[in-house]
Amino acid sequence: MKQRGFWLGLLLTIVTIATWFGAIAPVEALSPERQVVAETWRIINRAYVDESFNGENWWKLRDQYLRRQMNSIDDAYDTIDEMLAKLDEPFTRLLRPEAYRNLRVSTSGELTGVGLQIAFDPETKILRTIAPIAGSPAEAAGIEPGDFILNIDGVPTNKLTLDEAATRMRGTVGTHVTLRIQRHDDRLIADIDIIRAAIEIDPVIARLVTSDLAPDLNLGYIRLSQFNATATESVAESITALQDQGATAYVLDLRSNPGGLLSAGIEIARLWINDATIVYTVNRQAILESYDAGHEALTDAPLIVLVNRGTASASEILAGALQDNNRALLVGDRTFGKGLIQSLFDLSGDAGLAVTVAKYETPNHRDINKQGIEPDYVVTDKPETLGDLGTDRDPALRQAIELLATAR
Repeated sequence: MKQRGFWLGLLLTIVTIATWFGAIAPVEALSPERQVVAETWRIINRAYVDESFNGENWWKLRDQYLRRQMNSIDDAYDTIDEMLAKLDEPFTRLLRPEAYRNLRVSTSGELTGVGLQIAFDPETKILRTIAPIAGSPAEAAGIEPGDFILNIDGVPTNKLTLDEAATRMRGTVGTHVTLRIQRHDDRLIADIDIIRAAIEIDPVIARLVTSDLAPDLNLGYIRLSQFNATATESVAESITALQDQGATAYVLDLRSNPGGLLSAGIEIARLWINDATIVYTVNRQAILESYDAGHEALTDAPLIVLVNRGTASASEILAGALQDNNRALLVGDRTFGKGLIQSLFDLSGDAGLAVTVAKYETPNHRDINKQGIEPDYVVTDKPETLGDLGTDRDPALRQAIELLATAR
């Protein structure tokens, strides 16, 4: 009797294991539509930063969504969007093929459209600008960091995903797009008509600045607008060129820089910092990893960093590293507060998946997500025109020059 019970128990165990494997193993047997849903589920299950999945039963959701009727790849994408919405975290998202191609192009240094970095506000769920790209049609139209985009060509943005909104703003050079903007201080702005353009993303503007505030100060001014694939080389070349011109102090302008490649932020920190921690990353198991600087800084000259509400993500990593290591003072306004790190994953059918895989902490273990970084000297006044940016008529730069002049 005991032996029969043993064999019955063993048989039930084998059947259970076989059933379990049968439920998850034969991905090859899935239709292309279900395949991409299953791929997305597996990537999130393995990599997503929140192991609780926002309190959702992730295994149950897998069964629920794979049982759905899906007659086209668009049905699969809609299913994925709904599944990811359960995480309630806007930076983890499906990138449909066109959006994925556009994202890869923008980080390589080329773009067409209006030139806006956007995100959904975590509190209001309204589409919000992080920052306009320097020299873009959006910047020329006067759109500011923190403005809300209520609709695009009459389509309410609360009906769109982040990448659908971005796709609607991109388009053929010379065509028009109308954005309804609500200023971040609640003043409603009239619909703004913008002409799309080819946006040259050379992320660095650098020059030697002279000022009546400190006539004998040779100031190297470097404005970095985005952390793309060319940013590190451009900043390094700018530091070297300004040194050759006699620069004895520097201002690094990260205002309205929405971030970009984490690797670029780390490498640019290494141009300024020696033998110190740049950033800590914390994964879903709360395991800390650090990125450190060696002894490769190009200069130890005094440095001021300019920041504002549009300084986000990789910009905040750089600013936080320079501040915490006492390498630079920060001047301007509180930063955006994006302390989450995304990785990109390929999906079958040329789509992609952006997944929040970790959060970061500054060298002093500050978690700045949704809080931002407070500058050492607060300057909220803005230049009156774009042409005043980086000149004596720029209030934040004037403050930086005064600080550098008195520090000598």
